[in-house]
Amino acid sequence: MLTLGTIVLGAEDVHRAAAFWSAALGYVPRDADAVNAVDADWTVLVPAEGGKGPGIALGRSATPVQEHPRVHLDLYADDAADQAAQVERLIALGAGRVEWDLYPPDPDFVVLADTEGNRFCVIDTSFAPSSGAS
Repeated sequence: MLTLGTIVLGAEDVHRAAAFWSAALGYVPRDADAVNAVDADWTVLVPAEGGKGPGIALGRSATPVQEHPRVHLDLYADDAADQAAQVERLIALGAGRVEWDLYPPDPDFVVLADTEGNRFCVIDTSFAPSSGAS
């Protein structure tokens, strides 16, 4: 059986992207003991000791960011209040709001872009869509 080990993201500035994702997720460089734990061309971030989740690899790339990417990250928040707080925290770390033209009428997600323009979503996991029933 295969397992998901690492998600790879392109970045123009690997150091900047590593700083953002480390702060956003509480991750650390996999090779933290190395002299240059974050290389200018490639680095892998992993959950801090005891943490769970896939690694995030960052590779230098000049490929343009996709406006509507086929693959993106979903970050889970506990509820609407946590979602709002996390969105503001991520923006303070350097993320940007994305003018998303595909929002449904009652979205459970907010689309942001990391420091490199990679789109990701912050999801309210407590969301219950309106059924319209009374």
